[in-house]
Amino acid sequence: MRRESGPFDPFGSFNFIVEIEGITSAGFSECTGLDTETDIVEYREGADDITVRKLPGLKKFSNVTLKRGVSTNTELFDWRKSVMDGAIERKNVSIVLYDERGVSGGGERVRWNLQNAWPSKWVGPELKGSANEVAVETLEFCHEGITDLVTS
Repeated sequence: MRRESGPFDPFGSFNFIVEIEGITSAGFSECTGLDTETDIVEYREGADDITVRKLPGLKKFSNVTLKRGVSTNTELFDWRKSVMDGAIERKNVSIVLYDERGVSGGGERVRWNLQNAWPSKWVGPELKGSANEVAVETLEFCHEGITDLVTS
């Protein structure tokens, strides 16, 4: 369990970056799906007919969804295209949360590492002639594990 001495102020959810192994530029506006779940295995023990015993089963990791404004950088779409073409290249992905000092101030506080991730879904922007919004694309990554590392 993590403990900090002194007063604790929670971190803002807006100050994060995504690091993808081998990708030079990947700024995102939204990240969801940082969660895990363990299946429950129920069984009856011996002659005990009224009590269900429960044990932890398989660990499951939700897909992580990232949203960003469309740009001329096609590295992530190219990675998705290679998966569609049958060449799955797994990469390590980190979502890094910063405190109020931000990236340039050395304020890294929490890092979630996604192991062996690959893009399982890409959704293009919704385009409307009457809208005054940024065109946003969505990428969904599946992965084989998530670890969190709290930095100081």
